[in-house]
Amino acid sequence: MSEPQEPEGAIAGTGAGGAMDLAAGEATTLAPGAPGGGPTAPARSLWSDAWHDLRRNPVFILSGLIILFLVLISLWPSAIASGDPLDCDLANAQKSSSPGHPFGFDGQGCDVYTRTVYGARASVTVGVCATLGVALLGSVLGGLAGFFGGVWDAILSRITDIFFAIPVVLGGLVLLSVVTSSTVWPVIGFMVLLGWPQISRIARGSVITAKQNDYVQAARALGASNSRMLLRHIAPNAVAPVIVVATIALGTYIALEATLSYLGVGLKPPTVSWGIDISAASAYVRNAPHMLLWPAGALAVTVLAFIMLGDAVRDALDPKLR
Repeated sequence: MSEPQEPEGAIAGTGAGGAMDLAAGEATTLAPGAPGGGPTAPARSLWSDAWHDLRRNPVFILSGLIILFLVLISLWPSAIASGDPLDCDLANAQKSSSPGHPFGFDGQGCDVYTRTVYGARASVTVGVCATLGVALLGSVLGGLAGFFGGVWDAILSRITDIFFAIPVVLGGLVLLSVVTSSTVWPVIGFMVLLGWPQISRIARGSVITAKQNDYVQAARALGASNSRMLLRHIAPNAVAPVIVVATIALGTYIALEATLSYLGVGLKPPTVSWGIDISAASAYVRNAPHMLLWPAGALAVTVLAFIMLGDAVRDALDPKLR
């Protein structure tokens, strides 16, 4: 008499004292000794585990709300500021707050509140676009150098050494002093040009570490192509350090834009920028400190919010801190 066949989806015992569902797409191990033999909670991936921690981190929530507000007023500044940042009246120059103008007026008679709100657009645009450009260029160059190694890795290392030797502010004074455009793109291009080596070093080291793991060696032994190993096995497991560094660097790029604009080589009028307003207000800081207080405060809060966000992301993605 033939033995009865186990139905599909039956649970086969394992030698470790647990059990494995053979019909499931991925194994579900039953914890030995668990009450009733019930299954343990399914293991979370690094990203789901990081999101689980971030949602419970008050630093992440606070910084995320501030950044969300900044993004919204960058896209729709007229939602909270009905005036025109370029509408100025010299009769109101350096006046303090008044009804309808809570932040007072600057040296040209422009409404400081309206200019502070509209100044978020240029600063956030420069920070986000520069970070995306730096992360993309640095990740591609560093990842390829770390994966293939050899002469390409040596060449990239020497090139990054050259860029690390260039002082950022001095390089901005030299390169941007010959630019006459008042748009944000020359400043973004300069930041990408001098910012990619840092991300490149991070991506290179992360890829070198990831490609030595057993699952990559197994994929190579099974005949996986270089592109498949890079995109399917290495990149998802090597991108976390890049995200952390890029998130923290975003606030740094916003501060760098304000510094270059303060020195007169960054954004130029008629573009509305916190750095431009801080530079204009520095000459009136004794007589009209409100001209400096509000744009400088907005800049400080913005930079702090992105740095706090980067710290929270770093804590969530670093297994050593768990």
